[in-house]
Amino acid sequence: QVQLVESGGGLVQFGGSLRLSCAASGSAFRLYTMGWYRQPPGKQRELVATITSGDSTNYANSVKGRFTISRDNAKNTVYLQMNSLKPEDTAVYYCKADLPPYVEVWGQGTLVTVSS
Repeated sequence: QVQLVESGGGLVQFGGSLRLSCAASGSAFRLYTMGWYRQPPGKQRELVATITSGDSTNYANSVKGRFTISRDNAKNTVYLQMNSLKPEDTAVYYCKADLPPYVEVWGQGTLVTVSS
């Protein structure tokens, strides 16, 4: 059973930066498409960014140019570098692994709060 553990959330001021990490258990991490999602207060969960096993990336329009997703297969870890943070980026951020062919595994989430 794959487990995901996020870290790196916290309180940051408008315009600041944070880096989220998601560490995965198991030995097949390099095969997974990994993603970051977020759920703002009172809203539905939404896609932030994904990265495939071949390092292809995809971003939500709202974070393009500010956030960068990356992965380190040697460390079984996916990262989300968040720059130029805005109050509307405040949310619980979740890591997700897509295990082929159809299994999804979610982390427990980490809270990011951006103050204005």
